[in-house]
Amino acid sequence: MKGRRLSGWGGVLAWLALASVSVALHAAPTATIDPVETRPVLQLDIQTSRLELTPYVSVYHDLEGQDDLAAARKVLDSGGFVPLPGNKTAFGFQPGALWFHTRMVNSNAREPRWLLVQKYALSDHIEVHTLHADGRVDTHVGGDALPFEARSIRYRTPNFWINVPPGPPVDLLVRISSQSSMQVPLWLYTPGAFAEVSRDAQFGIGLYYGILLALFFYNLVLWLRLRDPSYFWYLLHISAFGLVLFTLNGLGFEYLWPKSPWLADKAVPLSICLAQVGMQQFARYFLELRTRWRLGDLIGLAMIAFFVAWGIASIWLPYRIATPVASAAVFVSIAWIAIESIVVTARGYKPGRIFLLAWGLFLLGTGMFAALAFGVLPKTFITEYGVQIGSATEMLLLSIALSYRYSALRHENERIIRAGREELAQKVEQRTSELRLALDQLGHAHARLRESSQRDSLTGLHTRAHFMDRFQQLMTEAHRLHQPLSLLMIDLDHFKEINDQHGHLVGDECLRFSSHVLGQALREHSALFARFGGEEFVVALPGKDREAAMRVAEGLRRGLDQAPCETAGLTIHLTASIGVHQLDLDGSTQVAAALQQADDALYRAKAEGRNCVRWDVDQPTPAI
Repeated sequence: MKGRRLSGWGGVLAWLALASVSVALHAAPTATIDPVETRPVLQLDIQTSRLELTPYVSVYHDLEGQDDLAAARKVLDSGGFVPLPGNKTAFGFQPGALWFHTRMVNSNAREPRWLLVQKYALSDHIEVHTLHADGRVDTHVGGDALPFEARSIRYRTPNFWINVPPGPPVDLLVRISSQSSMQVPLWLYTPGAFAEVSRDAQFGIGLYYGILLALFFYNLVLWLRLRDPSYFWYLLHISAFGLVLFTLNGLGFEYLWPKSPWLADKAVPLSICLAQVGMQQFARYFLELRTRWRLGDLIGLAMIAFFVAWGIASIWLPYRIATPVASAAVFVSIAWIAIESIVVTARGYKPGRIFLLAWGLFLLGTGMFAALAFGVLPKTFITEYGVQIGSATEMLLLSIALSYRYSALRHENERIIRAGREELAQKVEQRTSELRLALDQLGHAHARLRESSQRDSLTGLHTRAHFMDRFQQLMTEAHRLHQPLSLLMIDLDHFKEINDQHGHLVGDECLRFSSHVLGQALREHSALFARFGGEEFVVALPGKDREAAMRVAEGLRRGLDQAPCETAGLTIHLTASIGVHQLDLDGSTQVAAALQQADDALYRAKAEGRNCVRWDVDQPTPAI
């Protein structure tokens, strides 16, 4: 399998590269060049206690992630490993697996045991293979896909004890696969050197979180006293961003969920989205976007909605999708907050100046950190820890800005209260008028909706449900006034054959045509006309007795028989069978029983040859 040269997202934010400063932390030990290798052989001597492996590492990209140790050794023997491009250790989000190789010779007999540290906390799967000259292979596995207790030392980043006996060369092969950003800064430490480094690192992290906690409790007291929403969103901003770094630095996996690799993965996109929600909300309230820049406020709300939705979706989405999208969205989010602060400051909002200064530092640090995740910038002290430095400075300045803003708001509120007293009566009247108008519009909309729900969408006739309700009222009214009431059930003859021969679109046109012909004929009779279902119609005739109803029904039958439907180049002759029933209005007749009587008459008409009108009892049909 061929290796390929790795590259990040070139040009995503090229300007951020100007902020990157390479810091040489330690002097490189002496090395010799192996004639078979393209990289120097690493010499471990008595003066070496810690070193970065980057200058000595070559890499091979297994795109499919299927190669085992034997396959990787074949690639190594065939010269398939290449030097790290530009000696960089940040490759962005990559598919498959990366294999890293270095050859070591230990001339320090007092230190046969070294600690290999992967200085990136979010790598999922790590395999470390130590290949000895006598053929022995030591294998260790790690990464945040395993419980935290699987690590050699309880430390926030993956680490492995490896044996490098003095004398013959030892080959180190490291396989890393991850859905997270592929950052692979590998370091070797003696036990004593690692103790010193971890102590200093933990002190620096503790100092950062100490600043955050102090700011948190200080502003918590102010929020409880003043109840200003800006302080609440500032607290959320501090807490959420602290959680982001707590997760990215591996401290969350170490202290909060050491037995849950699943939560270690999901916490990354969730904390990023939560932090962005806090940032956007704080910016909206602090910069008073709702009143000072309405368009900016709406865009901020849209971003908040996106991060809320994406945070919820990331619970189910794969890490390789959820985290890159959330990380990329950070660019847009922090850039937009910077634009908001520039616009509001330009419009004369004085607290925006401090906010813009604070946010500029945070923008720089966060931008470098996000660019590092995508492999745009190399991994240096500035790019790795710039976000902590920038965020700590930003939060200090924002705390000062909040105090300044509160003072300005107090004077502004006094002015607003005076002006509000004068405008209150006018606003109440305006809002009352708007409410009255809205209620009128709602009433009209409700009436239109009710009318729409009572009509059949195909024919425009009343629906069966509406007919049932209205027919009950007609029965009650006829009983009260002692007037006759008759019922017609109409069924189009052989309608199924029309659908089968010509298709349902032609059948629908025939239904519309029939309902129009019948409706026109019934208009003079004050009839209640509805589509009962399929090709069946029902008609209520107030004030019509049996003989009158029979005459109306015969007129309907004859009118339909004499008016063929012309559609789609076809002339279709339509006929109908009609059943007639006069209700016995003694107060006991039910709607269902009346419909059944009319339906029985309809079936008599169909049984006696169709295209006719029949009464509902076994007696001669009256002359029409």
